Amino acid sequence: MHHNFNFRDVLRASARASWEIEDVLPPGSRLDFSRPFMPEALARTAAIPFLSEDEARILNQIRGHEYLALFGLVEEFILPFVLDHARPQLNEDDHRVRALLGFASEEAKHIHLFRQFHALFAGSFGTPCATIGPAEAIAAEVLRHDPLAVALVILMIEWMTQNHYVDSVRDDSGLDPLFKSLLKHHWMEEAQHAKLDTLMVEALAEGRGEAAIDKAIDGFLEIGKFLDDGLRAQAGMNIDAFVAATGRRLSARERRALENQQHQALRWTYLGSGMIHPKFVASLAAMSPAARDRIAAVAPIFA
Repeated sequence: MHHNFNFRDVLRASARASWEIEDVLPPGSRLDFSRPFMPEALARTAAIPFLSEDEARILNQIRGHEYLALFGLVEEFILPFVLDHARPQLNEDDHRVRALLGFASEEAKHIHLFRQFHALFAGSFGTPCATIGPAEAIAAEVLRHDPLAVALVILMIEWMTQNHYVDSVRDDSGLDPLFKSLLKHHWMEEAQHAKLDTLMVEALAEGRGEAAIDKAIDGFLEIGKFLDDGLRAQAGMNIDAFVAATGRRLSARERRALENQQHQALRWTYLGSGMIHPKFVASLAAMSPAARDRIAAVAPIFA
């Protein structure tokens, strides 16, 4: 076994990590727009040669808005998926059911938190920042796939959030403190969600032959392609917001270069950094070494 946790342990840890929205985003909260929101390792805005320091910071803040908006969006398909997984087990292991229902409740809380952040950002930034959607259509497309494929996508996302906070956010003292606090509290609960989804993947893979697992990996890659198409569209929306916020006129060549560079930054943020997370890779390997190798072969595209 590649881990040492169970539903009972995760349930206890979740209770210790719990927080309330009012503690994280109290009335009167303000964002500091003199600072970046996102770590450079994810935003990749500071090194764009034709942007000034102020322009790079504004694009970084647009990326911060997008980051929480897209996490809210993906949690809108995680929530029904977890509830559907819990429903058949309501009369079985109490720790499992309580942990999964807690998982769903916390995802609903995160959606609520990120909507409140959006309202705060929109009321202060001064320029509309569009995001892909609607969430219902994206959820429908993702959830039509094999449940194991969906669970693997969710597992990738859960471990990805751990990587982002620990490797890029936690020790970055230059970020806006309020935004950094939002990411910290999200990370605290997602740490338990990653463990729960690991257990869900194990349950969904149990008893499957290699052909069935391979089919689930096909579904995982189809979902990844669908999300990647959305990320390309999101990169364009971010640049539209950047132009509107700064008044910067981009030549056609600059626009193409910026869209391509930012699309790759989004790919790394939401796909590549999760595909290579050691614990995600360990779950793939435990399920099927061939599945691990298939994902490893495509991961460099999203670096």
